[in-house]
Amino acid sequence: GRLTTIIGGRSIDMPRIEVLGQLTLPTRLQVAKGTSLLVARIYPYANSLFFPNRIVELRNESIDLSTILSSEAITLSNKLDCAKTLEQKVDILDCFFIERLSRNQEQIKKAQLIAELCHTLCRESVFDVHRLAEKFRVSDRYIQKLFESTVGLTPRAFFNTNRFNKSAERIRHTDEQLTSVAYSCGYFDQAHLIKEFKNFTGITPSDARRYSALRMQQQNNKISN
Repeated sequence: GRLTTIIGGRSIDMPRIEVLGQLTLPTRLQVAKGTSLLVARIYPYANSLFFPNRIVELRNESIDLSTILSSEAITLSNKLDCAKTLEQKVDILDCFFIERLSRNQEQIKKAQLIAELCHTLCRESVFDVHRLAEKFRVSDRYIQKLFESTVGLTPRAFFNTNRFNKSAERIRHTDEQLTSVAYSCGYFDQAHLIKEFKNFTGITPSDARRYSALRMQQQNNKISN
């Protein structure tokens, strides 16, 4: 089918196989009717195990896989086109990622460290890179460099993204007051939450709740009909 990725207001026609970097800007998909899309999500700390590029170069970017892996991307695309079922396509993607992983065994130790750093930041309510560095017995600068080269974001940006994801989940799926969501997710106050939510999505938390309620109503109507 045909899809367009819109990142921060910039429209990009989606290639056959798109590599989408870490997103910190409002992003949308425009999808033509009858289009199918298969998405493989990669943990942020595992990006460098599969792609040779500096991951920071992919931030807020939509890249054609063929510009990164050339002939391998063409082979993968042809295999996916020939697959007749979704299960077959998933198997093909699995094989592609496992084969690339087998080439990067020396990177796994570094990936394990960044995974632990990411998991620790995800559990924190306040960002403190100095405390993180002391806990893992590395320097602040090393953590900064590791995040940018592996995750594609600074540690602060990763923390903010994770905090936003937590708040977005609660805003969309609960009736909890915004002030309560703000404090429980680590924001200074409700205004801080609203500002960061708009930076990530382009809409307010209240708008997000209305859209979620509308989609739920539409789904219920389809079921009842």
